[in-house]
Amino acid sequence: MRLRSLLAAGMCFASSFTLYAQASTNRVVIQRDNSTIVLEPYAPNIIRVTLSLDKNEALAAPGYGITTQPAPDGWSYDETDAGAVYQSSRIVVTLLGGTGKRHTETHSDAPLTNVQKTQASIGKFFNGSAPWADIQFKTPEGQQLLEMNGWEMAVLNYKDGDAGLEHDRRPSDKPFYQVGATFASPADEHYWGLGQNQEGYLDHRGHTVECWNNYVSTGGPTWCIPFAVTNKGYGLLWDNPSQTTIMPGFNEQTRWQSQVGNRVSYFVIAGKTTDEIYEGYRLLTGATPLLPKAAYGYIQCKQRYMSQDELLGVAKGYRDRQLPADVLVVDWFYYTKMGQMDFDPQAWPDPKAMNEELHKMGFQTMISVWPRFVPDDRFYATIKKNGWFEHLADGTPTNGLPYDRAGSDIDTTNPAAAKWYWDTIRDNILSKGFDSLWADETEPDLPPNGSYFHIGPGTRYFNVYPLFHTGALYDGFRRDTNRRALILSRDAYLGVQSKGTIVWSSDISPTWDTLKRQVPTGLDVAASGLAYWSNDTGGWGYLPAVHHPVHPPLLDPSDARDNVGGYDDYPELYTRWFEYATFLPIMRTHGSRNYNEVWSYGKQAEPILEKYLKLRYELMPYIYSLGYATYKTGAPFMRALFMDFPNDAKAAEVSDEYMFGPAFLVAPVTDQGSTSKEVYLPAGTEWYNYWTKERLQGGQTVKVSAPIDTIPLFVRAGSIVPLGSPVLSTNDPQIIAHIRVYPGANGDFILYQDDGKTYAYEKGQSTLIRLHWDDAAKKLTHEGISSLGDLDKQGADVVQQP
Repeated sequence: MRLRSLLAAGMCFASSFTLYAQASTNRVVIQRDNSTIVLEPYAPNIIRVTLSLDKNEALAAPGYGITTQPAPDGWSYDETDAGAVYQSSRIVVTLLGGTGKRHTETHSDAPLTNVQKTQASIGKFFNGSAPWADIQFKTPEGQQLLEMNGWEMAVLNYKDGDAGLEHDRRPSDKPFYQVGATFASPADEHYWGLGQNQEGYLDHRGHTVECWNNYVSTGGPTWCIPFAVTNKGYGLLWDNPSQTTIMPGFNEQTRWQSQVGNRVSYFVIAGKTTDEIYEGYRLLTGATPLLPKAAYGYIQCKQRYMSQDELLGVAKGYRDRQLPADVLVVDWFYYTKMGQMDFDPQAWPDPKAMNEELHKMGFQTMISVWPRFVPDDRFYATIKKNGWFEHLADGTPTNGLPYDRAGSDIDTTNPAAAKWYWDTIRDNILSKGFDSLWADETEPDLPPNGSYFHIGPGTRYFNVYPLFHTGALYDGFRRDTNRRALILSRDAYLGVQSKGTIVWSSDISPTWDTLKRQVPTGLDVAASGLAYWSNDTGGWGYLPAVHHPVHPPLLDPSDARDNVGGYDDYPELYTRWFEYATFLPIMRTHGSRNYNEVWSYGKQAEPILEKYLKLRYELMPYIYSLGYATYKTGAPFMRALFMDFPNDAKAAEVSDEYMFGPAFLVAPVTDQGSTSKEVYLPAGTEWYNYWTKERLQGGQTVKVSAPIDTIPLFVRAGSIVPLGSPVLSTNDPQIIAHIRVYPGANGDFILYQDDGKTYAYEKGQSTLIRLHWDDAAKKLTHEGISSLGDLDKQGADVVQQP
């Protein structure tokens, strides 16, 4: 925080406050000098705090991405000697310093100390941008959750280097202020979430986070979910869409600072478990709907399939080999011009007939749609005439010239533009039989700072475009089709998870370093409340002409040279990446190789890739059931260890392992040439090596054999894992072939089934089978249906040590 703000907090003894509070049925409003502080509950464990020098801004509703309404039931207000107290059965919020009724001045006739004299002297020249405020959040039992001990709302100025931002605001726009807040940070507090940052760490403590959409960020493209989960029993959601910097755990403080705003606004969600915090996030920003069941299978993609004949050939290759796959993807440049919304007739003469044939083979298709339009396409003039482009102050569409010649971005924050965009895609693209959409460049690719959206200055609303853009497509799917939406988006913001959206880590490099950093990157995205994340298996970028590894490659590249060139260890890298992808919420391959199918990386790699592809489909009943659990609770099913083992301090430090649902602990191999890995098994449970069935005690690090065909994989004792019969796609009927039980503790699992295609599940048209393992009795029981057929006769497949 700026010097002036720190001084304001330090010199509160000299301030002369005018304070009063007004408690209504919905919120508490407190006036302190020229500031307004609002405490507004959304649930017994959720409170919104707003501070502003403009009372109307303090009283205004939350920003974009927040979809629920305040709920004050169970909250009560009082004024005590400590200050203003607003509390529920879950949180006690105290504004220190009082509100007037019981406030007493702290002045005395004692002479000032030298320190106080110095502070007073400094105060003649440097002052705070906002009146002091200290707000404590505790449980009713007295446990400290969080303490805000300062805030700022600073006029833009030359000293702080942000005066130039005034050029990003029109005279008719609201004033710009830099806003921020400072929170106490105990030495043992950890911070997870905050969207996608690819620097390679999981715990953000001690790492500055640039929370905004940035395609050229150092570690890889970033985007912002301003939501952090901690190990202190709370999550904090920052309600500001401008470029925001978070500085966690420096100098015993955590600072949030947004480039532009008219208030500080944030939510505190208390949770006895991390899942309860995600329930709060779900309440505030929306539920994560079930995706089409096909999305949980295998998505085959590359950059790019050049024609419908090539795509049909890939489909035939999978079916001839009896390999499962669900979704084939048509990437960009199938059109004659950017924004033309058509198909090049030489390469795609009859996409409708192509899709009919693919559907008969059990495939669905996804197609890339960009928000960009070039001046000579058939729609540009209409969009410009209607003022539907992201634009400069004079109305000129923003473009990327001279280097980016792909035109301008449509402004889907405009409801009319958003509906037109969907209608145009529906009539020109989806009408050809495509099932789902790849919404690329949803940053938007032309950074909006200095430009303007329909909703206001792009500098103020820098991060919101992905929410509006995916929302336009999702709303269209819900309105005009009878199937579940599936939207692949390059970027995200608060609430994107409610739009039938999956996200990926964008255009990453095909290197071992990138693979290693994908693991914590994905875990932080999931910790941000966005369950459906993936990456380009194998990396997106073009392969180097030559790459010789330090260690001898574990797979022979000689029969894949037409694909991997001189990258000697690429088949090994791709295989390790594919093993990891098997245990991601979305399993999707992509990249800039000549070929990208499982038979494209050599005869030694091929059977390993087939093994994991088939394993993915064997686990489909388990994975799809996890999707239902996320829909109901908001909690992700790719989970950093801190989520499930909060009492294990060592687990909080592990960033290269994770839980995949309640059963599996996954420890990807990310080092070239490695054939073993040290794996930490969290305390409090026993673990089974999935491959050897060896049973091990938790709370220890074990060295695990990991030959090239083996990803270290463990299963928690007490787990129930339903396994499906072999299928070629989720379109095929799949029976439950086995229900595998890993004994050593009682266990429960909800097996979920529905049609996999429509939203009928929202009306209760689904089947829930509650499985229970009684470890003492060594018996598996079930509720929800009367019989599991032959499985009742066979009983559970109980794992035994060799």
